[in-house]
Amino acid sequence: MLVSVLLPVFNAERTLALALESVLRQRGVELECVAVDDGSKDGSLACLERAARADGRVRVLSGEHRGIVGALNHGLGACRGELVARMDADDIMRGERLAAQLELLRARPELSGVGCHVRLFPRGKLSAGRLSYERWLGSLQGAADVARDLFVECPLAHPSWMLRGDVFRQFGYREMGWPEDYDLLLRLHGAGHRLGVVPRRLLCWRDSPGRLSRRDERYSERRFLAAKAHFLAHDWLREQPRYILWGYGDTGRRLCAALREHGRQPHAIVEVHPGRLGQRIQGAPVVPPERLLEVRAAAGGLPIIVSVAHAGPRAQVRQALADLQLRELLDFVCAA
Repeated sequence: MLVSVLLPVFNAERTLALALESVLRQRGVELECVAVDDGSKDGSLACLERAARADGRVRVLSGEHRGIVGALNHGLGACRGELVARMDADDIMRGERLAAQLELLRARPELSGVGCHVRLFPRGKLSAGRLSYERWLGSLQGAADVARDLFVECPLAHPSWMLRGDVFRQFGYREMGWPEDYDLLLRLHGAGHRLGVVPRRLLCWRDSPGRLSRRDERYSERRFLAAKAHFLAHDWLREQPRYILWGYGDTGRRLCAALREHGRQPHAIVEVHPGRLGQRIQGAPVVPPERLLEVRAAAGGLPIIVSVAHAGPRAQVRQALADLQLRELLDFVCAA
């Protein structure tokens, strides 16, 4: 089974050779590397052409600068594999990455794609937030975890993906003013596709100030929130403009405002903060957790959105809802 590695490149001369080497040393898999030079101004294209002359598995596409979405779609259209794996020009694959992901997709035909765990590098300058994100990604062990936490944060690092080629080409990438990878995962989920993860660190994911995700507004926290609100409104709340919100700290308040832009209003807000209980916020009464079932039943069983920022408190809320016999992804969803 041929695996196409989709590799967009833009001014990546410094790291590209090592990234390519890690692709071409993959063991136990038939592969091609579709490298798209997106109008680089440095020596990236020359590096790719040298690699193509040395190894026939490398195919090079080049042209004017299109941006990441244009480059990805251009390359995706040229991928011939039954499976398409993503890779970035400044990252490094472990030698067994593609084979491990291929094995899981063969064993689990119901999955449309998988990611893997990552190790961020260089370690010395990683922020506490990035290390926390790495730990969270590493806590996801399978498809159920990916689906459960899809609205918490992007659960699969983009350069770790391997998707079935027909699905990947059907959906492709869109320019929506928010992260193109998160947008694609949310669309796949909304269409009923299941996504898994190989629970092993098989990708070294470079973190640097120059990364597109660190300097482009499309990848800001504000735009991630806009994506979540859009898909929650048109997926989770598509048949019901009202919902019950658990949590009105900074995270819940921002999500509530973003959902309001889509015409979705809270019917009630569940809180433990004594200063908020008994108030009305956005026209909705603020009630304690022990009144949740009563309020929900009176409203006809409205969906619940849990908007709690940190993993520990979020786990406590999940357990409280489970104790009330409420089912995640049916009765409630977590959206940090």
